[in-house]
Order: sequence, then C-alpha cells, then structure tokens
Amino acid sequence: MNSAFTRQPANEAFRQTSFLDSTNAYYVEELQTRFAKDPSSVGPEWRDFFNQLGDNVRDVEKVASRKGVDWPVPLHGDLAAVLDGNWHQTDVPAKAEAEAIAELTVSPEFAPRDTARALALTRSYRTRGHLSADVDPLKLNPRARDSELDPSSYGFDEADLDRQVFVDGVMGFEAASVRQLVSALRSAYCEKVGFEYMHIADPARRGWVQRYAEGRRSEPDKAKKRTILQTLVEVTGFERFLGKKFVGTTRFGIDGAETTIVALEEIIERGAELGVTEVVLGMAHRGRLNVLGQVIRKPHQAIFSEFKGGSSFPDDVEGSGDVKYHLGTSSDRVVQGRKMHLSLVANPSHLEVIDPVVLGKVRAKQEQRGDAVERSGVMPLLIHGDAAFAGQGIVAESLGLSGLKGFRTGGSVHLIINNQVGFTTDPSYARSSPYPSDVAKAVDAPIFHVNGDDPEAVAWVARLAVEYRQTFHLPVVIDLMCFRLYGHNEGDEPSFTQPAMYREIRSHRSTLSLYAQRLAAEGILAEADVDAASAAWSAHLETELETSKSYRPNKGDWLDGRWAGLERGDPEREDFSESTGVDLAALREVGRAITALPDRFAAHPTIIRFLDARGKAVESGRDLDWATAEALAMGSLAREGHPVRLSGQDSERGTFSQRHSVIIDQETGERYLPLSHVSADQAPCETFNSMLSEVAVLGFEYGYSLAEPHCLVMWEAQFGDFANGAQVIFDQFLSSAERKWLRMSGLVCLLPHGYDGQGPEHSSARLERYLQSSAEGNWQVANCTTPANYFHLLRRQIARPFRKPLILMTPKSLLRHKRCRSDLSDFGPGSSFRRILRDDAEGNGDLVEVSSVRRVLVCSGKIYFDLEAERRKRAVSDVYILRLEQLYPFPAKALALELNRFGDAEIWWCQEEPKNMGAWSFVEPYVEWSSGQGRGVALRPSYVGRPASASTATGQMSRHAAELQAIMDEAFAV
Repeated sequence: MNSAFTRQPANEAFRQTSFLDSTNAYYVEELQTRFAKDPSSVGPEWRDFFNQLGDNVRDVEKVASRKGVDWPVPLHGDLAAVLDGNWHQTDVPAKAEAEAIAELTVSPEFAPRDTARALALTRSYRTRGHLSADVDPLKLNPRARDSELDPSSYGFDEADLDRQVFVDGVMGFEAASVRQLVSALRSAYCEKVGFEYMHIADPARRGWVQRYAEGRRSEPDKAKKRTILQTLVEVTGFERFLGKKFVGTTRFGIDGAETTIVALEEIIERGAELGVTEVVLGMAHRGRLNVLGQVIRKPHQAIFSEFKGGSSFPDDVEGSGDVKYHLGTSSDRVVQGRKMHLSLVANPSHLEVIDPVVLGKVRAKQEQRGDAVERSGVMPLLIHGDAAFAGQGIVAESLGLSGLKGFRTGGSVHLIINNQVGFTTDPSYARSSPYPSDVAKAVDAPIFHVNGDDPEAVAWVARLAVEYRQTFHLPVVIDLMCFRLYGHNEGDEPSFTQPAMYREIRSHRSTLSLYAQRLAAEGILAEADVDAASAAWSAHLETELETSKSYRPNKGDWLDGRWAGLERGDPEREDFSESTGVDLAALREVGRAITALPDRFAAHPTIIRFLDARGKAVESGRDLDWATAEALAMGSLAREGHPVRLSGQDSERGTFSQRHSVIIDQETGERYLPLSHVSADQAPCETFNSMLSEVAVLGFEYGYSLAEPHCLVMWEAQFGDFANGAQVIFDQFLSSAERKWLRMSGLVCLLPHGYDGQGPEHSSARLERYLQSSAEGNWQVANCTTPANYFHLLRRQIARPFRKPLILMTPKSLLRHKRCRSDLSDFGPGSSFRRILRDDAEGNGDLVEVSSVRRVLVCSGKIYFDLEAERRKRAVSDVYILRLEQLYPFPAKALALELNRFGDAEIWWCQEEPKNMGAWSFVEPYVEWSSGQGRGVALRPSYVGRPASASTATGQMSRHAAELQAIMDEAFAV
C-alpha cells in the first residue's frame, strides 16, 4: 500500500482532500478518466492524488462510518462515491477529522476500488430499495429492474460477484462477496417492507432506522402468530357478518385491509410496553366500525343496535346523532398488564380534518398529566386514506405543527390505509409524487411501506413505528399497501373505473386465507382450526345481534373525567345570570404584575411606554382599553387556578400591536411573558404564535378544548376573514358537534371585524355566516363594544357550569379609540356581561330624553361609535342608539323590555355591512317580535346600511367614506 498519505501531517492530509466537493465532481472524474488512459496527461499533483485514491477510499468511508455520516449517493461512478457529498462537513473539527483519516490503513488483501463500489451500491439500496420492494399485494405494477441496484452499474460483472470485498460491517459483514452483499441488501430493502429514511437529515435518527432495516428480524413465536391469526379471524368475520345481516347497508368495511387492525393492536401493545398510557385515535370512514369493535372494544350489540336505527344516546339525552361511521367512543383496556385508555374522536366526512383535532386533544391530556417534556405518555394515532393523505393540505399543516412550541405532541404515528385508489381516482390523477406518504418527508419522518398481505411484516413495522416515536418523539408513517374488496362503499361498482384492478381483486385470496395457509405449512395449526375459530366468532356475533334488540345506551361519557360536574347548559335562558366580576384589589395586583419587567431587561422604548400607560390606567381605574381588559381577564383567571391558552398568527404581539403578551429583550433576544408572573401559584397563562394556518391551528385548539374544559382556550384570526380558511372546523365541529356527538367545547374564536376602509379582504369577519348556523343554543355570537363586556365574556366562559363555543367579533380601530374605554369599577364585584347596552356610554343615564325619542337605532359593534359621533356632530336629541352586544342567543325578551320604553318610536336596524351580510337577515324577525310585545302589534324594523353587495367592502377609501356618510345621513334624516 502507498503509505505516503498516512505519514503526512493531519492538517496537510485534510488540505489535500478539501477540494472533494460535489461541485467539482464532473471535472475531477474527467481528469481521472484521462489519468487512467495516460497518467502523463494530468499534472503531477493529480497523478499523486489518483495514485493515492485506491488507498484512501476505505479510509474516508471508515471515518464517515465512525461519525454516523452516510456514504453519498454515487452519481458519477466509483470516484463520485468519494466526491459527491459532504462527508467531511460534520460537527467534528477538521483537525480531528484529518487525524482520524491519517490513523487508518487498508488491508492489502482487498481492492480499495471494489470497496468504494460496494459501498456505493449499498447506499443505492438504502436510498432506492423501497422502489423495488415487494409491498403491493396485487402486484399491479411489477417491480421493474432498477439499474441503480444492479452490481453491473458499479463495475461488477458476473465474474466479480463471488470476489470478496471489504464492507466494514454493512449488513453485518466485515467482508463479503458481492453476491452475498446484494442478497443481504435485497432481503433487507426489497422484500415485504420498503424503507424510506435517507431523506432524514439527523444522522442519529437515520442510523437508528438503518440498524433496524439491516438487522436480524426476530421471528414471532407461535403464540404471537396465533394471536395475529385470531385478530384476522375476528376482523374478517365481523365484516362478513355485517355484509350478510345488513345487506346493502353502507359500512365502509375494511375488507382488503384487514391487517390495519393487526397494526393497531401491535402499536397499542408495544406502546404500553414503552410507557404509553393513553392513545387518541382519529380516522375517516374506512374500517371505523372494526376499529370501534375490535380495538376500542365498543360492544358489538351497541354497533348492531345503531345499524338497526337505534340511537347512540341515552333516552334522556337529546341530540341529532350521526351516521354510525362518524361516531367515536372511548374505553379502558388492559394491555400487557397495564391499563390503557383508548379514545376514537368523532369526525365528519371531511376526512383529514380530524388530524389537528386529535393533536390538540393529545396536547391537553399531556399537560394534564405533567408530561410536558418528552410527551410520551399520551400518543396520537392517525389513520388515513391514501388519496386523502396526499391530497388534503390539512395533512401537511398538521405535520407542520409537530415541532412548534405550543403545539408539540411528542410525535404522531400515522397509518395510511393505501387502497391504491381514491373514490374512483387512480393515483396518477390523485398525486404528483410516487407515494401518498411523500408529504411526510417535509418533517423528516421515516416512512415504512409494508405489504398488507403479510401480517407478520405489518406487525413488525407497527412495533418499529412506536419505538421510533417513543425514542425520538417525532412523527412516523406506516404506508400499508392493500386494496378495497368493494368500491368506495359496499354499494359502489368499482369496475366502472378500475376494471383491471378489480379483475385481480376478484381472484385474490383474503389475507386470512393466505396467513392460515402459511401457518398450516409451518405446522402451527391446521386449516380446520381456522374454520372452528371462525365459527365460534360468528356464534358470538349472533348472540350480540340478538341482545342488540333490547340494547339501550345508559351512560354518557361526555361528562366523565375532566367534564365531571359540568352540565348541558341552555344559554338561551335569559334569566340565567353569572357574576364574573373580580375584587378590585386583586385586579390591581394583576395589573402591576403584567406591567412590570425584570431588572436589566432591555425592552423596546415603545413597549416601556405601553406598559407604563397600562399600569397607570389600572391604578387610576380609568380609561382601560380593550387589550388591558383582555390581559386582566386572562391574568385573573390564571390567578384563580384556571389555565389560559391563546394562539394564532402573530398573537403574541397582536396583529395590531395591541397585546404584547411576550416581550423581547432588545439586546439579548430573551423572551418575557408578563402573564406568567401574575402570582406564585398561578395556573399557566400562555400565548403562542402559530404557523401561518387557520384550519390546522383552529382544529388543534378545538381539540384542546375537548380535553380541557377548565382552560380558557382562545384562537385568534389575524383578520376575521382569515377564518374562511377554517370554515370546515366551524361548520362540522364548533357549530354542530354537541348535537351530533354530545361533545361540548368552550373554545373562543377572536375574529377582528370592522369597516375602516381597508378593502374587501380585511373588513368583514363574515358575521352572517355564524348567525346563519346559530340554532338550538349551539354557540354564542357576540359583537361587543366595551372592554368591560369583553372582560366579562372571557371570564363567563369559565364561570358557567356548561361550555359553549364563543364567536366574537373583535375590534381593530376601536383598540385605540378614545371612547372605547371602561372604568375598573365595571370589572368589579357584582358586575357581569351585559347583552344589551343602553345609550349611556359610561352608565350614567340615557344620553337623550326617552320621552322625546322619535327613532330607535338598534345596532351592534363598531358602527355605534360612528353613529354616536355623528349624533353629537349634528346635535340630534331625538334619536336613541341601542346596542346589541350578544347576537346569539338573541336577547329577545330583554330587547322587548327596552323597546317598550319608547312608545310608538320608529325602530331601525343599522349596520355597516352590506344588506345581504352582517346581522340584518338574522335579527329582523327577532326585532320585529320584540317590538310587538308592548305595543300589541309587531312593528317591522327598517334597515339602514350599505346596499347588498357581492364584495364585502369597497377597496377605495373615498368610496368607503361616502358610503359611511350615506348611512349617517339616512340614520338621522328627519
């Protein structure tokens, strides 16, 4: 061996190879080709380098292996294995790296160039082996010969295959023939499991997966094999039983993907062994009934009762209910001798939207258990369809939450039931990437593709996924390759659009049949044993079907656990009053805490002035603005032991620079949270900036509120119209979940709203949409105008003995409006939220004489201040302005009492939104009814506001001003 390289000083050795960078690969390879033909055709330094290359190839790989740095992908032949990549760019200092290289020698019995080629071939298997893996049970697309995995592509011909090469521990070999190496690599990477992990940037995580992929896989013992078989018997038998007893009924069966349940059972079992005590599942339709029955252990008689039209609710509980494949439930199981709580979250047909809801629920449960570091005790388990995982952006958004402060859950386990087709859509039309799982590469999640017809491979991969999650606390994905025995549902005809696939499916044996045959061949059982087990299971289901005739739900788990002591409330009761005031001394203590900074904390000068002004307002008890009221509400709740959580885009500072709940040291970048220093024994009071998402973040906060009713959970839209991007959460969860699934939530949605001439995109929060969905006391919709009312609204969410979502139109320009202020006394003992505000801004009596009123303007929100300013300007004394602070539940009786004071005065509804938007269409019948209660005849209100419009607002300030003036002119016209 040429030992000149090893005798050189370490820094010189590194200097001589520092040019080995991928940008120079083609140039250097061309020089090597010239050198091979004629060494004199290159300069003396290049001749020395190429002469030394044979000795150094193994040295470079050895150093890379020591440091956990993988050999780069060979793009240009054997030399490129050295050149293409950045193997030397690690955290190890260059000097130490060079010294490590200098220490090594190459055994003379192996050809170094063969070693480089063998290692390059190995990397190709690690990178591309999954593309040739036997993971498709239908074998619709036969595995093509991949030249990247062919030894001939690396210079090995047939005569070379039995020659020994040094591979330094790859696949357990120190040295092996090329044939042995390829056989071992194919066994590891091209059989029933395909591994995608080389995209992972972290060498430790990449190396962890590699060791499992290339290590010896333990064979399940006979007992485990029998357990897997019994699971398949039950899963298959349940689906066939439903198909026979409820012919033509949609069930979205798991036929063709039965090993889904095998995977879930293994995830739960291995999770229990590794410290998981609770699993929260979210999934769409396919296989849901089997998951409910076989995994969650919902009684089969209950499932059969629902199939026959029975209710899932106890007799004394009203609710609209939902189709059976949307329902959720929870249970406790003993797994591996440990108690495990399992819950499946109810979800609508909007498939993947359940993902962030599950994540938020898990986060809340982890914090309840004090597991705020590793977050390993409660695990989110999400089950997806292949088309939905690839096609719905909510998947990427949910994965994007995985590493964010305030949203981490210690890793989610994702199981894709890969039907290899959407509803009727082939993958080539459904995605632009090879796999549906490719979106998960964005967060460096390892992806395990597995053949759904191999239950043992599925079980092994499931356990591997849980071990990865528990080790690294990061997301992991299982891509279960399978098929649908039927179409999208049992009544669908799939061969209309997939004739070739369904010809193959019709002739394909079931997973149960294939596995039973396999175990029979192994001598573990006889096929007659499988028949007996299937018959016993069918008999059990017959008994459950018979008992379902008399089955009645008798327990509601929605008021168990953290919900114990709460009730299903009726917010439409107008006589229901709650005091939400706070002792003034306590409020001043909160005010001092949230306006103080640590010693030597270099806050921005503007922030210092902001805190100083806020502190003076609280101490004086005068002119408290909107943001101060909010801070006092949050701080007082935390001081009383109630956690508070607020998230949204830029919510820490506030879109309008009004909040400043997190203050940054201008010199060190240190973060200070004043609301976390209210008192020594306070509950957490946190504000988080979220990713630039609405649907995922709102879904997360909704999920959090499902699990923690004693926390004030708030989501803030950057502008109210941004909530459009989360409409599915409002429609399918917030407005209807209590009626469909008996699931309450106290989530607060803060939606900035108000016409300030900012154009059509940021004026309207679409108040009309929430009012249109208001019914049966499903939520609260408010558009309040005083800081005190805002304070009481927030505290009311926790004070009430029930939970309802709150949709709140919050201000923009009013945040600093001099008349949008409240005194501290309005926050004090005995005070509460006022649904209607009389025409007295400070509560000191009516601003106009009631007996002289000719017109009552009923309004809501910011336009009150425009009307009040115009009235002052015109010195009008016969127009009264009445504010509705809560629009739903509508305070009809209270409004009737108010309107009775004005005799025959005209009743007008005034709004700043166009006539086809805002509250007008919703409030008109209520106002008409209220006006007739004292007069004996209802008086239909008149409308004043902008005319109907396709766009929410004009984009021209001059036109905006003209429209507002026209409203004022009409409102005060004689």
